[in-house]
Amino acid sequence: MHIGVQLPEVERQVGWTEYLAMAHAAEEVGFDSIWLGDHLLYRDDGRPERGPWDAWILLAALAATTRRVQIGPLVACTAFSSPGLLARKAAAVQEVSGGHLVLALGAGWNEAEFRAFGLPFDNRASRFIESFDVIRRLLAGERVSVDGRFVHAEDAVVLPRPANPPTLMIGSTGERVLRATLPHVDAWNIWFDWFGNTPDGFAEHNQRLSQLAAEVGRNPSEVRRTATVFVALDGSAGSRPHADVTAVSGSTAQIAARLTEFAEAGVDEAILVVSPIDEPSIRALANVLSAT
Repeated sequence: MHIGVQLPEVERQVGWTEYLAMAHAAEEVGFDSIWLGDHLLYRDDGRPERGPWDAWILLAALAATTRRVQIGPLVACTAFSSPGLLARKAAAVQEVSGGHLVLALGAGWNEAEFRAFGLPFDNRASRFIESFDVIRRLLAGERVSVDGRFVHAEDAVVLPRPANPPTLMIGSTGERVLRATLPHVDAWNIWFDWFGNTPDGFAEHNQRLSQLAAEVGRNPSEVRRTATVFVALDGSAGSRPHADVTAVSGSTAQIAARLTEFAEAGVDEAILVVSPIDEPSIRALANVLSAT
């Protein structure tokens, strides 16, 4: 099983130099991937409003300053820009990273940020499906013309083309979205609170994904399974938004054993969402990586 780590989102305000230090630490200790949340604003949850740095700017900077790890948004919200512009960003980051981008896509869920930035929150699945189709076709090198209900393009093309298109991942449990994307994606991601942060919870969703993949004509074994796993090194959720689950915690051996259970449940890559998330925590997890 591969293991990745999500860098800070809004747990606290973090500057670029600390992001860079954490990314280098993650590469050094052996993580396989580094991820950034793609959000505009958190508010209306009883805590002070807060927001992360722009995910695509940081991904470009990380692409230029890392060598081995895969990088990606977790997940990029297709509603935040037109599909053609998102495809262009992904193509550039794929080039800068040397082909290490995983383009994980989702429809978004945080209505407060949609309202704040004047983005439509209705028909999210339908809007996503139209955008996804344009993005994946552009990155495959096609010229795209479409006059959809929500998306319009006239002879759009991404130039220059990356040598290889980025890996495509879908972050969703919605049946409509999965049926539309499973014929095309390389990987699937599920967030920890969607499955209770347990191996049994993941296995249930994983079985459903395999069934849906088969129903749309895709060999289920062709879709890589990834899941975020919430890990609390200090025994608490800290300031992680929406961490209303029991965290994986304990000794190095206990955390490693739990991650092994996730692998046995079908997780190909566990992406750790860590509390606290800082460079010492990333380095402390080196022993977990070597024991898994």
